[in-house]
Amino acid sequence: MNERVDRYLGEPKPALVKSPRRTLKFLKGAYAAGVPGMMSKPSTDLLVNSGGYAFHYGCPNPEMRTIASWLMTSGEAKPRRIAKLVPALWKRHGQEDLVLVGLILANMSEEDLGESPWMALIHLLGEREPLGALLEIGEEIVRGGHETPDDQWLVAMAEQSALWHQVAVLFLSLRKGSTGNLRGMVTTAPGGGELFERIRNRLLSHED
Repeated sequence: MNERVDRYLGEPKPALVKSPRRTLKFLKGAYAAGVPGMMSKPSTDLLVNSGGYAFHYGCPNPEMRTIASWLMTSGEAKPRRIAKLVPALWKRHGQEDLVLVGLILANMSEEDLGESPWMALIHLLGEREPLGALLEIGEEIVRGGHETPDDQWLVAMAEQSALWHQVAVLFLSLRKGSTGNLRGMVTTAPGGGELFERIRNRLLSHED
């Protein structure tokens, strides 16, 4: 346990989640508290409109899980308040914000979210997004016990836009086994960076 995070979070504060603005500000402080060693200035050299992040403190995964646990414990009596934080976190678009979104989507019920975590995620997407972050969120959702979308869902998603097509391929890559009937969807996906092409090649190398 990071002692600074532990001190910062203190006891659960249910009243805090009543105010999205206060909660977002509080969470940013929690990210900073989670950075190992001396307090680091967040990196802001990757812009949101280029598909990157608004900021990146470097808060490690264990500390992010602690922050997510605190948040969900604080709002357990009103889970819809936590669900309503998700769009605000995504809009702010810090690296830690996106990690926190993945943890929330993975650990809340569909009833509390109002839809499946996969649907909730794609409804957040802008015109450009960091595919690596989306893959990590998808992996977290699977770890949370949610099955990947079925073939029909992925095909319909891929038809919506170039980004959604790429993300459909990322979601497919979270399954075990071959691409099945979706080889064509993988082949025709728009070109991406090194990570995306590595995933595409891995999927296509599987024997049907």
